[in-house]
Formats: sequence, C-alpha cells, structure tokens
Amino acid sequence: MPHTKTISLTYHKNRLFQRGRKANGMAQQNGEGDPVTLFEVVKQGKSAMQSVVDDWIESYKQDRDLALLDLINFFIQCSGCKGTVRIEMFRNMQNAEIIRKMTEEFDEDSGDYPLTISGPLWKKFRYNFCEFICVLIRQCQYSIIYDEYMMDTVISLLTGLSDSQVRAFRHTSTLAAMKLMTALVNVALNLSINQDNTQRQYETERNKMVGKRANEKLELLLQRRKELQENQDEIENMMNSIFKGIFVHRYRDAIAEIRAICIEEIGVWMKMYSDAFLNDSYLKYVGWTLHDRQGEVRLKCLKALQNLYTNRELFPKLELFTNRFKDRIVSMTLDKEYDVAVEAIRLVTLILQGSEDALSNEDCENVYHLVYSAHRPVAVAAGEFLHRKLFSRHDPQAEEALAKRRGRSSPNGNLIRMLVLFFLESELHEHAAYLVDSLWESSQELLKDWECMTELLLEEPVQGEEVLSDRQESALIELTICTIRQAAEAHPPVGRGTGKRVLTAKERKTQIDDKNKLTEHFIMALPMLLSKYQTDAEKVANLLQIPQYFDLDVYSAGRMEKHLDALLKQIKFVVEKHTDMEVLEACSKTYSILCSEEYTIMNRVDIGRSQLIDELAERFNHSVEELLQAGEEADDDDIYNVLSTLKKLTAFHNAHDLTRWDLFGNCYRLLRTGIEQGSMPEQIAVQALQCSHYSILWQLVKITEGAPSKDDLLALRRVVKSFLAVCQQCLSNVNTPVKEQAFMLLCDLLMIFSHQLTTGSREGLQPLVFNPDSSLQNELLNFILDHVFIDQDDENQSIEGDEEDEANKIEALHKRRNLLAAFSKLIIYDIVDMPAAADIFKHYMKYYNDYGDIIKETLSKTRQTDKILCAKTLILSLQQLFNELIQDQGPNLDRTSSHVSGIKELARRFALTFGLDQIKTREAVATLHKDGIEFAFKYQNPKGPEYPPPNLAFLEVLCEFSSKLLRQDKKTVHSYLEKFMTEQMMERREDIWLPLISYRNSLLTGGDEDRMSITSGSSTRCLKVSSHGLFCVWCRGSAEESVESSWMMRNDTLQTPGALQTPQLTSTVLRENPRQAAEHLPEQNSEPGSESDYVHKRGLMEDDAEPIFEDVMMSSRGQLEDMSEEFEDTMVIDLPPSRNRRERAELRPDFFDSAKIQFYEKKKSLFTSLCSIVFI
Repeated sequence: MPHTKTISLTYHKNRLFQRGRKANGMAQQNGEGDPVTLFEVVKQGKSAMQSVVDDWIESYKQDRDLALLDLINFFIQCSGCKGTVRIEMFRNMQNAEIIRKMTEEFDEDSGDYPLTISGPLWKKFRYNFCEFICVLIRQCQYSIIYDEYMMDTVISLLTGLSDSQVRAFRHTSTLAAMKLMTALVNVALNLSINQDNTQRQYETERNKMVGKRANEKLELLLQRRKELQENQDEIENMMNSIFKGIFVHRYRDAIAEIRAICIEEIGVWMKMYSDAFLNDSYLKYVGWTLHDRQGEVRLKCLKALQNLYTNRELFPKLELFTNRFKDRIVSMTLDKEYDVAVEAIRLVTLILQGSEDALSNEDCENVYHLVYSAHRPVAVAAGEFLHRKLFSRHDPQAEEALAKRRGRSSPNGNLIRMLVLFFLESELHEHAAYLVDSLWESSQELLKDWECMTELLLEEPVQGEEVLSDRQESALIELTICTIRQAAEAHPPVGRGTGKRVLTAKERKTQIDDKNKLTEHFIMALPMLLSKYQTDAEKVANLLQIPQYFDLDVYSAGRMEKHLDALLKQIKFVVEKHTDMEVLEACSKTYSILCSEEYTIMNRVDIGRSQLIDELAERFNHSVEELLQAGEEADDDDIYNVLSTLKKLTAFHNAHDLTRWDLFGNCYRLLRTGIEQGSMPEQIAVQALQCSHYSILWQLVKITEGAPSKDDLLALRRVVKSFLAVCQQCLSNVNTPVKEQAFMLLCDLLMIFSHQLTTGSREGLQPLVFNPDSSLQNELLNFILDHVFIDQDDENQSIEGDEEDEANKIEALHKRRNLLAAFSKLIIYDIVDMPAAADIFKHYMKYYNDYGDIIKETLSKTRQTDKILCAKTLILSLQQLFNELIQDQGPNLDRTSSHVSGIKELARRFALTFGLDQIKTREAVATLHKDGIEFAFKYQNPKGPEYPPPNLAFLEVLCEFSSKLLRQDKKTVHSYLEKFMTEQMMERREDIWLPLISYRNSLLTGGDEDRMSITSGSSTRCLKVSSHGLFCVWCRGSAEESVESSWMMRNDTLQTPGALQTPQLTSTVLRENPRQAAEHLPEQNSEPGSESDYVHKRGLMEDDAEPIFEDVMMSSRGQLEDMSEEFEDTMVIDLPPSRNRRERAELRPDFFDSAKIQFYEKKKSLFTSLCSIVFI
C-alpha cells in the first residue's frame, strides 16, 4: 500500500493556531516538539481546554472542512486507531466507507485502547476527553452548532462509529455522544430559561398602557423569541438524533461499560432538565436496566435514581415510576453485588423520606433484617433506613416535655423501648452487637444515652409507662453492653470488617471522651444494677462485662473508692450466690481486670480477692474431707458442697494463680477415689480434672519465669506424671463428659510438655518433657475413632435417646471437631507417630462435610514435616480401607461397587494434594507406588499361582497416583512391578487380571504432561492434550475395552510407545460455532431499532469476554412491550436532513466482506489439516 500523506491540526505552545501548511499536506511542528494533533493535546492536558477549543473554532471559521477533518481524526485516534482520515476521503467518501477503511487499519494486536488502558495518564485523558466535548459545545452554542454542518457531521460520524463491530470505536463514540448530548441538554436548558425570560419581558411590555408601550422593544422581543424558538427546535432535533440513533441501541449494548455510560448520562439529563426529560418516556429505560446482569450497570441505575429522589420537588413526576419499579428496587437490596445492595438500600431510604406511604410494611421488613448482615456497608445502610423509619423523633420538643413530666432526664425512653422491641421481634437473629453496629453511625446519640437505659432498668415506671418484662430487661442489658463495647473499642464487632483500623485523631478523641463518660456513669450505676439483678444469672453475667471497658484511673482520680468497695461487695455476693460457670467466669475476669498492677486500686482489690479465695478454699477442703469420709454413704448435700466450691475455685484458678492454696492435692484425691471406687459424680470429676490442669499450668509458669532448682523440676514432673496417668485411666470412664475432658487435657498437656518445651534457650526444662508411649498413643487414637467418626444415629443414642434440635447438633459437632483438632496437633508436631494419621485420613471422603478442613490441613502440615513418611501414611490409609473391604466382601471384590469406587475417589483426592510440582514430590510418590506394589503382591493366592493374589485389585487404586510420576520414574516403577510378576501373570487376559493390566498400562504411557498417548483398539482412539498447547480431539469409548484391546495387541517386550512429533501450529483461530454464526444473520422482517433487530445486531459486535450472544436485558420482549404500554411515549423523533446522514443498515454489509470470509476459511482448512497430521 503506497504511503499516504495526512493533514492534521498543529497547536503551538503559545496557543496560536498554525495556519500555514506544507504543500504536500503534512502537519507542521514547532521546533520544541510540542504535540501536533488534537488527540495529543487533549491527552497531555497541558493547555487549558477552553484555549484548545478556541483555537479549533478559529480554524473552523477559516476552513471548516479542515477543522472538521481534525475533529474526525481526533475521535478516530481517541479510539486507539492508528489510521488517519485524509482530506480527499472526507470530501469524497461516505461515513460508512470511511469507518470501513479505519476498521481495516485498526491495530488488532492489542485489545487495549485509551478508554480501557490503566494508569493515571489515561485516567486523566478520559476526563480531558469528556471536558473537551463539553467545552466545545459550550463555546459553539451561540452560532456554530446552528450552521447545519458541524453538528450534523459530528453526530453522523458518532452514530456510525457507535454501530461499529470494533469495541473501541463503539465505546469511544458512545461516550462522546453521551457527553455531547449532556452538553446539548445544558444548551437547551439555557434556551428554555431565556425563552421564559423573553416571554415574561414581552408580556410585561405589552401590558403597559398604549402611550408607555415601546413598539420597537416589542418587535425586538418577538424577534428574539422567534430566534430562540428556532434554536430550541434545532437543539431538539440534534438531541433526538443522538437519542434515537445512539442511545436506544447502545443502552442495551453487549459491553457493560457502554450500557453504564448510557444510563449514567440519562440520569444527568433527567436531573439537569427535568421538565423535558423527567417523564415516563425516559424513566422506563432506567427501570428496564435495573434488571441488567452486570452489577456496574445496575449500580449506575441506582445512583441515577438517587440523584432524582434526593429532590423532593421531583417526587410527583416519579410517582408512576415508583409504583412500577418499587418491587424491583426493594428486591435489589438483596443483590449479590454488595455495592449494588448498598445503593439500593440508600435509594429505598430516599423513597421513604419522600413519601412514607410509598413503601408497604412488607417492603420495610425486607430491609429491616439487613441490619444483621455480615457485610458492614450493607448493614449500615439498612441501619440508616431503620433509623429513618422507627427511631427518628417526629416532634423532639413534645417528647422532651413529656419526659420532664414523667421525671425522666432523657426524652429517648420511648425510642429505646422501641429498639428493644425491634431486637426481640428479630427472632431469627440474636446478634445484638451487629444491630448496634448497624445503627452506630445514624443513631449514635440514642445508643450513647446510657443514663436513659439505666433509668429504664432501675427506676419504677411512672404513670402511663408500661413495665419492662423480664425478657425486655435482658434484651436492654445486652444492648447496653454492646453499645458500651462499641464506644470503648471504636471498631466493629467480630465478623464485620477486615480488622482493627488505625483511628484518626478525631475518632481517638471521641473514643476517649466516650470511655470517660461511660466510666463515670457506670461506676455509680453498676453496683445498683448488680444489686437489683443479683439473683438472675443471665443478667448478672452480662452486667459483669462492663468493668472491662472502664478507665480504671477514674476510681482514684475521682475519689470514687467507695463505689469500688460497693462493686466488690456485690461481686462477692454474686460468687456466693451462683454456681453457673458463665457467671463465675465473669466474676473471675472482673477481679482479674481490677487487679491489674498498672492501677493504684490493685491492692484494695487484691485484699478482697484473697479473702474470698480463703473462704472458698477452707470450705472446699472441709467438704472434701466429709465427702471422702462418707464414701458411698455420701448424700446430695455433701456432693453439692464439694461441687459448688470446686466450680468457683476452678473458675478463679483459670485467671488467677491459686497455687499457694494447694488445690491440686484434694482434686487428685477426688480423682483417685473415683477411679478406685467408680462412684465419683460426673461433674465433680470434670471440675477436678480442670482445676488440676490449671494448677499444673500455673506451676509451670512460675518455673519458666524464675530460676528453678532441680528439686522443683522433679516435683513438677511427678505431679504431671501422676496427673497424666489419672487422665489416661479416665479415658475408660463410663461417663462421656469425663472421658472427653480427660482426652482434651491429655492432648493439651502432651503438647505443652513436649520436646518443644526446651526450645528458645530452655534446655534446663528437659526433665519436664514427656513422650507418650505406644499404649497411650493407641488409646488416644481409639478414643478418636470411637467418639469422633461416628454416624448420626450413634450420636443420637449416645445422648440418652433425647431428641436433639439443630442447636444441640451443632454443639455436638463442635465438640467432636475440637477433639479431632486436639489429636491432629499431636500428629503435626510429631508427638504422636505419623502412621496414626492413617486412621484419620481414611475418613476424609466419608466425613468431608464435618471434618474435611481439619483432615486436609493435617495432611498438608504432615507433608511439610516429612514428605516420604506422609506418602507412606496415605497409602497405609488406603490399604486399611481395602483390607476392611476384603473382610466384608471376601477376596472376590466387585470392582464396580460403590465401596471400591469410594476408595478410588479417595485415592484421586490424595493424588491431587501432591500438587503440580512433580520434582518436589518425586521421591514421595515413588515410595507410595513401591509400598502399594508390595501390598498388592504381599500374599499368594492359596488356590495356586494361576490365580491372582488376594490384594491384586489394590493396583486399580494405585493407578490414581500414576499421573504424579515422572516419565523416567514410571519406567523404574514398572521395572519394580515386573519383579513381582511371573510369566503366567504377563500372559493372563481375563477380567480378574484387569487391575494389573490397568496399572501396567498407566505406567507404560508417557503421561499427560510429557507426550501424547494413543491407545489403539477396535472401539476407541484417544488423543490427549500435550503440554505444548495443541488442540485436541477426544473420542470417547469404553475405557475397559480400550485397555483390554491395547493389552491384547501389545508385543511381548511391552515397550513404552514413543512420543509423537508435535506439529507447529501457525494460527490459533478457532472455527466459528455454526449456531452463533447463524445468529449473526438478521431477520428480513425486523424493523430497525426494534427488539428483534437488536437481538440480531448484537451478533455484529466484536467478540468480548462477556457472552454477547445473550440478551443483555433480564426482561423478555413481552415484558418490554407490557412496560411500553404502561408509559405514554411523548417523544417525536425527527432526524434532520443532512448529506452525511445515513441509515444504520448501511454498515451491515461491511462485516460480511468476502475477503474476510475467505481468510477465515483458509484458517479453518489449516486447522483441519493439522488435526489430520496428528492422527496420521
């Protein structure tokens, strides 16, 4: 193709337009290398956009053809096209021909173009591109746009480009057209305002008396009004051309980003010029697109509607739209895209603010429950809706007056009651922390009104107020605790957000102020609350969480020690009154917080704590003596006295060092007595085990923190050894809770006192290291098999036949998972021998839903420790399953049974865990095959050598690991296999020998990653995909027939087939799907712009990552027709005549060019020939 010379605008750095051009038509440049094309000027953005536009207008006034040529090339280059429109092309060719020419010159090597390229430069270019179009129209609005040449040319070009097959042309021209339309809407709005002003001036002048009326002014006003009307008509024609020629087709484009542009801009038009555009004829497009399958398009719809619903004056015009599409908007609050759901909730909130009657109770309830969403932005948006609907005070002054009459200091009493009722009515959700967090941003003043909450809990209701029920009081206390936590910690609850973020200075100050406020209030209120609810375990347990959020310095700084004494007195009373572990642990934690050494109140609290423990310890020792002396004659009072005090001491021993009271001795006596006599109550045994465990841990802490002597180490070793022996004996206890407690403590202590105890320069602690012997390991393993891997029926029977609800089942599963995790840690850290894991791995498939994650993580960690031993453990687990199957079904296995398939599936899953790096796992996989082969030939068939070994079927399981062998390792493993085979085995072809045949075949093939393997036979030919990326043909047949026939046709040497030569493919063009090709052809009877026309035109668009052969609208054609009937179409589309205007159909023949069809046919024939070469 001969070199073509181009013409383009040249811009100087001093903003002067370069008028002179060379005779050959080439653009001139200044000596400083400044940008010379309009595209480069806009891309770099160094010049003010208004000056760039002014220069272009100056050039247009001198030669409008050359100026328009530069503008055309600007749009072409902004699309990423390297071609340039020449002056003779512009003057002599139609737009369709120009676009076809530019399409041929488009660079197809890359799919990127300016609007899609990432980076700050191109992001700025998009902004400059849009600004240039807006400024261009603004500067031309008084003269040039009405010359019937410039705008007709630009609109005609953009309409043609928007119908292009090339995505870059379509995307860029659509954005340009929509921004052009927005600028024209602004011009139309100004014209409308000027018309109104002119009309008003005319009416004013005409209404004057005849003598004072200025006829010349009336004539000027009439002439101006006529001129403005003509301009208005011209602008409306232009807007109609863009809307009908571009928008109505591109808002349903196959590319989501193009659809999003259209919806975003129509929202701008409706807000900017609501008198013209805010009607059902335009709103229906936004309503239909609410069903778009792409989230970004739905998001643009919602944001466009938000801009409209924000203005309450527009609500009357939105009434019909609201009624028609309200259900869809409400349903979008549950959108799978969280960003869309958030904006949908905000839009529903705006609708609620504009008209409370617009939403039904059912609509509101659909949004209410979202305050419990785990996604915080969704929950916060729902919280804003809930606040607007339920918790916003309609008449604050009246409510404050009512509160004063009732003697309340806060007017929020009724709102807090309403919050409590809402929380209780949310029966499916019991997450008060989530509810508080959702309302925190919108209802913070209400949620921080702790004085009002305390008043409702402490004071008696006045006349006209209802008494809070017990359930309501519990809910209010729970909500109060959550608000305190939110204020003190200043971050969302667990499960919301990615973690604690760094607070800003303002947020940090707010947090400190809130913490001081709640501390000063509850230091005085908490003792009174505990006094009122001291007998209610649930309420007390919640109230005792409050001190952990205190600023404890306030006690000493504010001279509030008397309130501290009152708090300690109430806590002591609670400890004496309750035996519930939740309450006792809350008391223990509160003492632990108050005893922090950094606060001056520590000594006062420590004295109170010591007095309490002295009393409990003395009572415990006395009750233990009485219980042991009574023996089998002990009554319920003796048992209760021991159990109640032991529970309290155990709860405190968890957070406090009580070793100086020597609780281990009496606990050990209780355990030994229970083992010897077998009559110790279950709960006493469980608590004694736990208390002894805490005592050992506190002794270990003292030893590790100090410089222990040898006697101290030996003394602790004796204690640990005796306790481990007791726990091991408890594993055979008849009571399940005792066994589970003993098992967990055994696992914990074996982990703590393992070889890792001496790491970190602690070699002196070597005497404390315990290694479990084989008998203990077997007992632990048997416990796991008996109590973890059980069926649901067994589980129900183990709980005394009681019916379990869903919550109890989940709790039971949680306990079993903890048991399995505790034992798995012993395997991972090499405390229990790794082969013990085989009994766990074999249950991977059967119990995948319950324990799959734990078993998989155990497998991964053990492989990191020792790859070879882990592989041996895997094959051992498969061998165990195989042996169990042999015992159940006998030596003649049905290889098609579900049990055999289950073992093979488990082997396949194990093979997948080896990953893709065969070099790293090479030795481990080879060892696995070696052990598998030895197992298969371990026993001879007692019937004689002509019969297969009993375990030969195991080779079929072993086939699942053959793909993980390297090529050279396959030969080695095959050679090892032949050592176990006799000549008779090699000659056998019966079905009973198929496992051996299949395994040998898997070793003889080159492997999927190394070569193509062809299995010849009468019914099957398979060509596998090579690692070089060849196209493949996979002909399916009977797998067993192919394997059998290949072995029947093999020669005696059984040489591995050589790899076929890989032909070099010169093209990656795939044949077109005939069905899709048929969809490219439009129906002859469809009208341009109709729904059917759109369905077929989508086939003309370029291939994209999105499925373009599906309708981009979620609504069917029938639904669209129904919607169209509901809206009155007030638009009249009248395309203005122009020599460059053409119908959209003119571009269609370009995409079925005979030259292009011949090109793809050549590609198709090349692909067919290559496939034939591969088969030859």
